[in-house]
Order: sequence, then C-alpha cells, then structure tokens
Amino acid sequence: MGRPTNKQELLAAAEGEFGRLWDAVALVVAEERERPGACEAWSVKDLLAHLDAWHEMFLAWEAVGSAGGRPEMPAPGFTWAETPALNQQLFERSEHDRWDDVVERVQASYEKVMAVIESYSDEDLFTKKRFPWTGSTSVGVYLRGASASHYAWASKLIRKWAKNTSSRRSD
Repeated sequence: MGRPTNKQELLAAAEGEFGRLWDAVALVVAEERERPGACEAWSVKDLLAHLDAWHEMFLAWEAVGSAGGRPEMPAPGFTWAETPALNQQLFERSEHDRWDDVVERVQASYEKVMAVIESYSDEDLFTKKRFPWTGSTSVGVYLRGASASHYAWASKLIRKWAKNTSSRRSD
C-alpha cells in the first residue's frame, strides 16, 4: 500500500499495521519479550512503550494545535535533530514498566490516535499548511508517522528478533 491520501486509507493503514505488529509480537515467546536485543538495548516491551510514548506525544501536539497553540515538537527541550536523545529518555522512563501495563497503554493510546484520525475530514488531514501547528506539512503526515509507519518499523524489528531468538532455541 502506498502512502495514504485520504482518511479511509490512513485508517486502514494504521489498523493493518497495528494488527501486523501484534502478529509479530505473538511470534516472540513470552520469556523473550522483555529481553534486550529486539532493537539494540530495547526489548519487544520497550518497542511497544516507545510506540505508546510517540502516540502520546502526537496526541499532545494535536491537542495544543487544535486549541490554537504551537506545540513544542517533538518534545519540550528537544529538536527533531535530537530525536535519538529523546528516544533514550523515553526508554529510560519506561524500561522498568511491567509488560501488561505497557500493552494496556499502547492499546489505549492507539485507540485515541484512531479517534483523532476519525475526527478529521480528508481535507483537514491531507492539506499541507492547513493548520499553523503542522508547519509546512499536514496532520495526516504526522499521523502516519505516529501510527502506520511506526508500527511497520517496530513490526519488522520484532519479526527479525523472533526469527533470531527462534533459531537460538533450536540449536
């Protein structure tokens, strides 16, 4: 599927990739889900916590932007060039969280993101510069990044991790 150009395509992409993400998670045995290595020092749980954190950041941007404000993006005190440091901070904030708590949070924040997508018209989602807070791009581009594209990235890492951990167990 190419880049979504309307609400239905964006919803389908987000829903499809979120489903594939959970299919990938199901490939990893429970004992391996919290072990570092799925993405360098991150575990599968850490990847899910990362997705939740980016959901919540997007939701905060959208709330500030919808109220006429200019959100600090990607997060207060960080520029886009400093995303690796932000991601490290997000990891450190959630690395000791329980698996069940992370799963519950990412599923809840996913539902909130989907509700935001539903709340916009095609025009509002995909017209560049439609809202001051999105700068030169569109809400849809930010939503794709916080949802379908991010899920595909995590799913790919988790599938690779599942394959590698499976091959280790069979040795």
